[in-house]
Amino acid sequence: MTANAPITPDILTVPRKEAEAGKTNLVGMTRDAMRQALVGIGVPEKQAKMRVGQIWQWIYQWGKRDFSEMTNLSKALRAQLEEGFEIAIPEVVSKQVSEDGTRKYLVRIAGGHEVEVVYIPETDRGTLCISSQVGCTLTCSFCHTGTQKLVRNLTAAEIIGQVMMARDDLDEWPVPGTRNPDEARLLSNIVLMGMGEPLYNFDNVRDAMKIAMDPEGIQLSRRRITLSTSGVVPEIARTAQEIGCLLAVSFHATTDEVRDKLVPINKRWNIEALLEALRAYPRLANSERITFEYVMLDHVNDSKEDAHRLVKLIEGIPAKINLIPFNEWPGSPYQRSSNNRIHAFADIIHDAGYASPIRKPRGEDIMAACGQLKSATERARKSRKQIEAEAGVKS
Repeated sequence: MTANAPITPDILTVPRKEAEAGKTNLVGMTRDAMRQALVGIGVPEKQAKMRVGQIWQWIYQWGKRDFSEMTNLSKALRAQLEEGFEIAIPEVVSKQVSEDGTRKYLVRIAGGHEVEVVYIPETDRGTLCISSQVGCTLTCSFCHTGTQKLVRNLTAAEIIGQVMMARDDLDEWPVPGTRNPDEARLLSNIVLMGMGEPLYNFDNVRDAMKIAMDPEGIQLSRRRITLSTSGVVPEIARTAQEIGCLLAVSFHATTDEVRDKLVPINKRWNIEALLEALRAYPRLANSERITFEYVMLDHVNDSKEDAHRLVKLIEGIPAKINLIPFNEWPGSPYQRSSNNRIHAFADIIHDAGYASPIRKPRGEDIMAACGQLKSATERARKSRKQIEAEAGVKS
């Protein structure tokens, strides 16, 4: 990407109306919670489950936000819903479009906090990279998001709301009464690889992804959702058992000494503990391989010796290794590995029998590439020397 690549001007949307006092947001509720909410406003218990199904379809299958459009509900019920509830999603503050078609959204959530969301169009799919926290607690030294302090977890409504917001922007809600099969979708895949560590916000992530997978809602297959973790070992098995999506691991190093600096959570659960949890992963199979994400940092983790160690470490685990050329950001203490070192690394992995795709950087011109997301209004102002000192890198 060139520094002068064309970027569309920030597009400010009309802010959604603020929730009126006492109104409850239906977005993000589980079906059971929504049923209880309806019973609470007087919907008969025997009817509540059916009403939940109807409202669920209007919200998640057809993208409606106005109760008056829910025409298979009585006027009286629609009036009750309007009085006590709202259908609210995060507000888009700005949108940037890269020269490669990648879209980066800055969205505002409750409390005035902001997170970033990225949509990546490809010839055979459209992937939405969503955030699970405002900021991050992990402080991975190569990651721009890691230089922003954790503010709070996102709610289930704020997580699934990112998906709904992107579908709004892509104009791909189907017409009521029709369905939208996966192969026709612009947004066909979700990756939990944005701001935050998803497994430190497990319950809200689980509830949001259950909504995304619901056959009467957004209808995404569990295999079209990938959760990326830096290695929160106690929650890894729960990912398979309670969500069922695919798993990716931010691995990035082949020795504890290096991984302690790159991914500090390694000091709590080291490489051995992480790999033990992955070998016991309930959904481990050749058809559902674990993805190891490995950012390529020049002369830090990209030697041929590192490649051979990586192959030895993951032996016996059905896996693929995504090699990620480092995406630089202002003040970053690292540089991207040379193409020669990346390809030499990939060849060793490939020769050992593992898929080793080299990820093509997307959206670099708008700081939307992997590891570059960061809320502009929540930045922890750190100097290059501070960042380098924390990463154990000399200038």
